[in-house]
Amino acid sequence: MANERIYALVDYEDTYVQPLLLKALKAALPPELLVLINEVSEVPTPGCKVLQWRQYESIDWDVLAEHPSTSLANSYMIRKALIRKHYLTNTVSHWLSKHPGSSLRKHVKPSVDFEVDYADFLDDALVEAYELRESWERNAAAEIAGKPLEWWILKPGMSERGQGIRLFSSEQVLTEIFEAWDPASDDEDEDEDEATSQPSSPNGADTSNATSNGESNNIMTSHLRHFIAQPYIHPPLLLPQPHPNSGLKFHIRTYVLALGALKVFVYKPMLALFASKPYTTPTTADSNDLTAHLTNTCLQPSPPPPTSVRLFSTLPATLPNLPDTWKDDVFTQICDTTAQVFEAAARTQSVHFQTLPNAFEIFGLDFLVDAEGTAWLLEVNAFPDFGQ
Repeated sequence: MANERIYALVDYEDTYVQPLLLKALKAALPPELLVLINEVSEVPTPGCKVLQWRQYESIDWDVLAEHPSTSLANSYMIRKALIRKHYLTNTVSHWLSKHPGSSLRKHVKPSVDFEVDYADFLDDALVEAYELRESWERNAAAEIAGKPLEWWILKPGMSERGQGIRLFSSEQVLTEIFEAWDPASDDEDEDEDEATSQPSSPNGADTSNATSNGESNNIMTSHLRHFIAQPYIHPPLLLPQPHPNSGLKFHIRTYVLALGALKVFVYKPMLALFASKPYTTPTTADSNDLTAHLTNTCLQPSPPPPTSVRLFSTLPATLPNLPDTWKDDVFTQICDTTAQVFEAAARTQSVHFQTLPNAFEIFGLDFLVDAEGTAWLLEVNAFPDFGQ
């Protein structure tokens, strides 16, 4: 009987998700089969069935590797080819080189990836960034002629929650971004300490030195290192009035289940996450104000407005300049893009995405729909936030 039981170690370390997981397991498995444990060591014998549903760092990978037929875990060990932005860029690039007719070409923006530790080395890092330099030349001419500029979005390859994302349209602006991230020299640190020194607060608590937009000042290029630059998607699809979210940029969060080696399922109830300010065309004057351009839930006012997250299915059925099937069309594009990007990672990046027959994982994929109804893949997130 012990070998028939499923010993489940469920410790997701999330107060929202944890009770939901326990409820789902108890509903799916009869009580005589489900045994909840706190440590893998509580399993009676090595041949027992074990489920680990934990944070990545807490998974006992030895158990998973040594007992492939009786153990199961909620994450793959290696999946950088998907979840790191600069690796994802290479995944798509390699796939397109082998499959030039792939639809990924129409649903993933081409990227320029580079490594840089300090702003002084930016020129060297961009020696082969021909796409950027050609764009800057076109922008210089466009600025003289009073025409719209081409904008790019800068993303640190390993950042999360919107950290380090910036917009730029010229080499000067990009250089200024990296200079702002460079650590201060020793002399500057001493001067700043003298200028900002102040007594402790009466209750003994530390005073806050956070920036006005809530982002820490201690972002450093040397900490981020890997970067990608992509053409900024403009104009995005905007809902018309009188919808409560009219004029606000939004992206779609899609939950995807990857199972074994390899099946992929797309969860149809998708979310639409909206920015907090009306969308405007990027300009040089306000390139540092990203509140109209970034739609991450964590970057919205706290508490966020109740309308900042909606079910995609509840968005208007008809929109100007798009067919009445636009929502079905978007979902079809998302399914096709998801299937191809996972296949690309598994087939061309097997070192950086190693599928396991006794693992599964839920990913959060973000897509942006442009004004023409095309869904563009933005990124793939591991251990996505379900609270939103």
